[in-house]
Amino acid sequence: MPLSPRAADELPDYNAGAMNLSRTARLLLSLVSGVALALAFPIFNFPFLAWVSLAVLILAVLNASPRYALLLGWVQGVAFYALSVPWFYSVMRQYGPLSVTAAGGVFMLVVFACAAFHAAFAFGVSWFGRFSTARACLAAPFLWVSMEFLLLHLPAIGFPWNLLGYAAAGNLAFVQLTAITGIFGLSLLVAAYNALLAGAVIQAARGNRRELWISIYVTVALAVVALAGPRFVPQAPADHIAHLVQTNFPVSMKYPADWMQTHASELDELEQISIGAARKIPGIVVWPEVPAPFSLQDAPFLTRATRIARGAGGGFLVGVVDLKPLPNREIGVTNSAAMLGSDGALNFLYDKIHLVPFSEYVPWRKWLFFAKDLTGLVGDFQHGTQYKVGKIPGGAFSVYICYEAIFPNEVRRFTLAGAALFVNISDDGWFGGSSAPPQHMAMARVRAVENRRWLLRATNTGITVSVDPYGRIVARLPADIRGELDAPYGFRTDVTPYARWGDWLPWLCAIATLVLLLLSARDAFARRAQYSGGS
Repeated sequence: MPLSPRAADELPDYNAGAMNLSRTARLLLSLVSGVALALAFPIFNFPFLAWVSLAVLILAVLNASPRYALLLGWVQGVAFYALSVPWFYSVMRQYGPLSVTAAGGVFMLVVFACAAFHAAFAFGVSWFGRFSTARACLAAPFLWVSMEFLLLHLPAIGFPWNLLGYAAAGNLAFVQLTAITGIFGLSLLVAAYNALLAGAVIQAARGNRRELWISIYVTVALAVVALAGPRFVPQAPADHIAHLVQTNFPVSMKYPADWMQTHASELDELEQISIGAARKIPGIVVWPEVPAPFSLQDAPFLTRATRIARGAGGGFLVGVVDLKPLPNREIGVTNSAAMLGSDGALNFLYDKIHLVPFSEYVPWRKWLFFAKDLTGLVGDFQHGTQYKVGKIPGGAFSVYICYEAIFPNEVRRFTLAGAALFVNISDDGWFGGSSAPPQHMAMARVRAVENRRWLLRATNTGITVSVDPYGRIVARLPADIRGELDAPYGFRTDVTPYARWGDWLPWLCAIATLVLLLLSARDAFARRAQYSGGS
């Protein structure tokens, strides 16, 4: 006779005594876990909290029913996203423009959806914990990375923002792991430490100190690596200079037809800054992702861009809106990066491949036809299709634009295509003075380490930097100013294990999770049979 869900919850718990906490205490712990995890990221910047926050959630869900654990994980996720990405509401409110209620509703919808992955994690840990604490703690890091991987690969709306590993990536020693494993290796490391810590607390409560001592030894080892490890990270030679120009234009929803005329003096200033810098130190000039109606199909802007390219002498890379004919004889628009050579001729054009959903395009337009009216942010850009590589004096380069920087498996394709230098152009002015720009920059920085490439990052309002192949920020321009950064860089042609093999680690984590699920399901059936036979 099959057991009802209530009866299943009442099966003998061979993990009894793990943590005898009230439901209220568990709820408070899950809330504390979410808040602590959010505080690990910019702008709060307490990264050590990432190493303990997940342990708090594991303690909260162990020995709780899986269904209650689902709620606990969801609460933890809601607290985390509500505190770590509040800029999402600000963007909707200011640039939608949506009402307070509508912007809040959209924001909470995003928060609730992302929190579902934390809920699934908590449910899984609780379910594994019904067999043993050891199995739950063993499964926890694999399950966490699997959930992050799933969040990354959601069709069209994947949002791998502030993955757990990024909290550890700020340390120069730890971030070197990503050249082998990608960012998921750091997520696995941090999650595994949290699981070890949770298991040690539970065993110590039972009077068993062995796991506690193990966790102390591991903590000391990690501290030594964190403090001493950066001294052993190699220095990367830089033999070129690029001129990254921070245009510092205010973000606008609409650009009138006379925008170029009314901003002519500012464009003149930027032209002088660009050419003057390149004449002092030869090198390419880079402007950010299109912060204004820049298009090479616009004759006045093409004339100016050609003048900058010729005057600078080393080439001019600029974000533009490009117009392209479509098969139906209509005109398509792409968010692009164009390179003009020293002769003023166009010799490179990259069209952004991974567009921002519900901002640059509407996914699933056939079914979500109403979404285009949700916010004034929604554009109608066409997806690029090619991971292109261009040539400049010294080597090959590739450009990825804004949002593309948070997708590691896509950025590595530029390396495989032959890029020896990364250029990331972005307009983070939409985010204002929120936590988004430093979070975005932190993720872009890891792409340099994963691929062992210099990264030149030019933005409209900041953060404009040069990052070496090991993750050092070697030059930086203050935010919210108009200016130019002499950015050192070099070329690398070696291919890291991560660039070559991609997301091999999260796939292994998913397989490990599946194996543990199958073993636990077998044990569950055996326990059900034992319980039924005993009845």
